Amino acid sequence: MGDVSTHLPTADAQDPESHARTARLREALLTAAFTADGLLDLLGAPAYAALARSETVPALRATRGDGPLETLVRLFLLQRPVELRRARAALPVADCLADGWLVQDGDELRASVDVRPYGGAEGQDWWIVSDLGCAVGGAGGIRGAGEADRSELVLGAADRSELVLGVGGASTTLAGITVRRPVGSALDLGTGSGIQALHADRHATRVTATDLNPRALRCTALTLALSGARPADLREGSLFAPVADETYDLIVSNPPFVISPGARLTYRDGGMGGDDLCRTLVQQSAAHLNDGGYCQLLANWQHVAGEEWHDRLRSWVPRGCDAWIVQREVQDITQYAELWLRDAGDHRAGDEAYAARYDAWLDEFEARKTKAVGFGWITLRKSGSDASSITVEEWPHPVEQPLGESVVRHFDRQDYLRSTDDAALLAGRFRLADEVVQEQVGLPGAEDPEHVVLRQNRGMRRATKVDTVGAGFAGVCDGSLPAGRILDAIAQLVGEDPVLLRDRTPDSIRALVEQGFLEPVADGA
Repeated sequence: MGDVSTHLPTADAQDPESHARTARLREALLTAAFTADGLLDLLGAPAYAALARSETVPALRATRGDGPLETLVRLFLLQRPVELRRARAALPVADCLADGWLVQDGDELRASVDVRPYGGAEGQDWWIVSDLGCAVGGAGGIRGAGEADRSELVLGAADRSELVLGVGGASTTLAGITVRRPVGSALDLGTGSGIQALHADRHATRVTATDLNPRALRCTALTLALSGARPADLREGSLFAPVADETYDLIVSNPPFVISPGARLTYRDGGMGGDDLCRTLVQQSAAHLNDGGYCQLLANWQHVAGEEWHDRLRSWVPRGCDAWIVQREVQDITQYAELWLRDAGDHRAGDEAYAARYDAWLDEFEARKTKAVGFGWITLRKSGSDASSITVEEWPHPVEQPLGESVVRHFDRQDYLRSTDDAALLAGRFRLADEVVQEQVGLPGAEDPEHVVLRQNRGMRRATKVDTVGAGFAGVCDGSLPAGRILDAIAQLVGEDPVLLRDRTPDSIRALVEQGFLEPVADGA
């Protein structure tokens, strides 16, 4: 199809003149407050939220003025032509024309790419570069399901199959769950517009970004340059092929996980049968992780007739790795097919064409005995243990992002439980995790509650029922007394044999530790 990079700007960090032009553009964006906070202030919450739904009318109404910020929103986000005089008041137009950010048409200028303000870590102002119509402002946009949402596209400068998407719910979810500890090396596999690489630049000494689509690598370079980040090592290719036998401390991926009959769209269709692409990525990741390293990705997986989905996903986990797999949503096969048919714009096709494509999806699912599709997160940690800890759970409830530190603590707790027998558990000390509250549920006036619930107000926001002993134990845990001594005191209060109570309680303590309600206190702390 020719050079897909033809219509993208250039930003060469190795060329001092290009680097200076990009810096001037970035400064102009900051001066005009073309930032995430600036957009919210200008548009107001309703119009700002409407942009996330690809509804542009409220933002068009809010940008009727002649100020620099209104001009930039109309130009880069709403993708409307702007008069040359207005553009000159907001941007270094000559620089933008020289590098291809803008295209001149008589007395008007148009953007060649979508540039979306993005609030980065620790309050940084970043910008994500993607193809026109792929972030906000696309014609007739739709929302996907749960954290797998994608924006419907309009055909812009590139062949539709090569288009590069901007920021969506999936990419921000992955950014939120990623472990942000300092690392030597990070790999963004399937980088797209470079959002994950941009985040990794803040805490990784070296960042490698790969993609099958060369246009995506160009967009990533633009995202990094415009946001003032260091250049990444960009490599073209599928899955782990571009990195050969190299290893990393962190691997992140928002892969083309859609389970589809064919590979029409590079940004979403993996080109493998069923959920084989996600399975392959998980299974091959261990060979590319350093000891203690994390691999974190979003995925879709099939619910197959006659198979337990928990067991199916456990079978994906490579030896020597611990895993935490969270299913956030499930769709039946008709819902799933309709979602991605709308994503591709097929719902606007003629009835016969739409029906034929819908039928092809159902044929694919029938052949694979697929009854539903799950959406979720997969985190692997290379522990090297022969007794791997694999947690597979369904959690469709709201969580508090970012969750990176919660991920670290989850695996720390698995290490503790794996290495601690019951005797050591009872000799250990615990403290109640921050922002855990106790709720008592029962009939008004009743002497005792029907049940007691411990609830987390942070992180995964879990809730669990506990009995009287569990509630009393958790309430006393402040790190000062060993668990066994607390149980002995409770036994005396409730009139129970302390030996029997010690025998039957460790499983309950382990469950509270595993779910993050109790935290082990290290010796000397």
